Amino acid sequence: MGRNNNNRGRAIKQYEADLTAVLAPNQKVQYTELISNIADGMVKQARSNLENITPSYVADGQGINPPRAKCLIIPNPRSDKYRHWYDPNAPPPQISETQNDDVDSIHQPERPVETPDHLWNIPNSPEELQVLYQKTDTEVLVQSMSDLKEDTSNYIKKWQGMVEKRLRDIVVKNGGFKPNGGNRQGDVLTPYNSASTPLRECSREQRGLILHATMLILLGMDQYSLHSRILLVRVASSLDIPMSFLLQEEVRVSKALSKIILGIPAEEIAQRRAEEAKTSRRWRPGMVIAASSGSTTTLSAPLAEAKIGTVFGGNGLSPAAAAGLLGGMNESTVAVGTLFGLYGARQGSKTIESHRKEVSDFAMMPIHRADKSELADPKDVPADDRRMRVTIGIAGLFTGQDDFTDTWKVLGPQNESYVMKWEVDALKKMGTSLETTMQTFTWHEAKKEISSVTAFDRLRQAFWPVGMVKLSKVIENPWCIGMVRAEKAGAVLADVLMNRLYGERPVTLIGYGLGARVIYACLMVLAEKRAFGVIENVVVMGAPCPSEVRIWAAIRAIVAGRIVNIYSKNDYMLAFLYRSSNWLYGVAGLQSIEGVPNIQNLDISEVVTNHLQYGYLVGSVLKRINWEDIIDSEVALQQNKLSQLMRLEKALEEQREARKE
Repeated sequence: MGRNNNNRGRAIKQYEADLTAVLAPNQKVQYTELISNIADGMVKQARSNLENITPSYVADGQGINPPRAKCLIIPNPRSDKYRHWYDPNAPPPQISETQNDDVDSIHQPERPVETPDHLWNIPNSPEELQVLYQKTDTEVLVQSMSDLKEDTSNYIKKWQGMVEKRLRDIVVKNGGFKPNGGNRQGDVLTPYNSASTPLRECSREQRGLILHATMLILLGMDQYSLHSRILLVRVASSLDIPMSFLLQEEVRVSKALSKIILGIPAEEIAQRRAEEAKTSRRWRPGMVIAASSGSTTTLSAPLAEAKIGTVFGGNGLSPAAAAGLLGGMNESTVAVGTLFGLYGARQGSKTIESHRKEVSDFAMMPIHRADKSELADPKDVPADDRRMRVTIGIAGLFTGQDDFTDTWKVLGPQNESYVMKWEVDALKKMGTSLETTMQTFTWHEAKKEISSVTAFDRLRQAFWPVGMVKLSKVIENPWCIGMVRAEKAGAVLADVLMNRLYGERPVTLIGYGLGARVIYACLMVLAEKRAFGVIENVVVMGAPCPSEVRIWAAIRAIVAGRIVNIYSKNDYMLAFLYRSSNWLYGVAGLQSIEGVPNIQNLDISEVVTNHLQYGYLVGSVLKRINWEDIIDSEVALQQNKLSQLMRLEKALEEQREARKE
């Protein structure tokens, strides 16, 4: 806030976005139309996600139908505004003199549509109230999300306004780009929504340069927000550019930007930020840092060395044009440090330390670094390990047989990937108790009986095999402890993300079992705080959390990218453990999430027969949903481990059957 006061009276220079080396004059119009159409589509989709929710109904054998939404707000019959609704002799509300010109300022619920002159009786139930309001179940559901819809729409519209403002700064001089008739061979279509554009017919080199220039514009405009990243993905799809190219460009740019802040001590960074705050503003569309904190006419040495502004090692933007597109991100340690979370580093490390009192062992462990030490300060990340996006994997149990990060080694190096470490002892006890239970003869016998009825009928009837009830003494206590601590861990994770420990970059969350519960709790906190612009993608597997429409509609508003729910109807252990929770609202780990647009569901009932298997399925599941960045060799290792586990289980069952005979 004070930064604005210090800049009063200073003329803010308007810098053009020179795309002369990228586009011809007619292509400039096509390009701005493409970006505008994609941004407009993103705004419409954000609203549509909450406008098109419907009550979820699934067949009895496919899931549990949560209770429907209810009307609970009754117009007060004692209020002057609503008394005439109930009493024919009551006068209508009077409009004060200050309201004569604005009749709409009196807010009152609508009268029933079909009988507008019919007097109301005080309803005795939500059902009677819904009849008086003349609203369907869907209308009640949509209205319950109206505030969240407006907040979501307003947030993304601000971003859209920044994009459109920056588009107006684009110039093409001297006839612009001269096509050389290049070919389009080797393209791989991306599986994302695309927009029709004549630019798709450009050569491979020009389309790559268009995408690269768009990345620089978005970086200079507003860090690397997740909406900017989604726009970039859709531009790539519209231009028929493979995702592998975009991922490589993100890595190249992130490594170059990281070298701008390489070797600067945290104390010097903090001091430099304080000095620059007196003479500069944060970069905004059409603005440039007026002081010496970053040059917009000369490309900084690390970026020039990485040939930022060019693609395929060939021609491209001039250094001055690339610097102009990047704005303050070109050289300013403030801008780059904010992107990578350096200026939240002290606060973030203190946040982690303070939360360890609530969640023991809480830490973030890098996956692809040789040094597996816990991360508490973003300044400790080597420059070559920084990426434009962050992925966090969260385990739901731990058997102790493998390293804590083994499950997540399938995540590729093109993201900055971490494993969230939390409550190691509780997770070990959970994993050990499940392993012990599933190796007992009692479980072997109970498994035969339990599968005769669906997990959903078992939950409804509260009818479980006697053997399983006996085994609950072994597994129920670790599970209940894990559920409680998962809620706390989710709140801690939400606090860390809202404090921007990872800077202004998109964050993806992937978890299974109780780890999925951590993600659920985190997203609920973010939705309550209206913390938009943090989470890009979410993948939950075997999630012990509700599948109710309003919950996932709120999550859909917070997550701008993909939401994928992986479930198995044959995970009877999850159903048994979740029976003491609020299963009436559905169980996401046992059924699909219905009624909310743009949520993907993947049924792996043919693979998952017990809850322990999820830890060995992370890689193969991500591969099935076409995840952008995975390591195939690590996926194969996981599949081999799962095959070995299943062979051992089968051999153990055969031995037990042989003993019985």
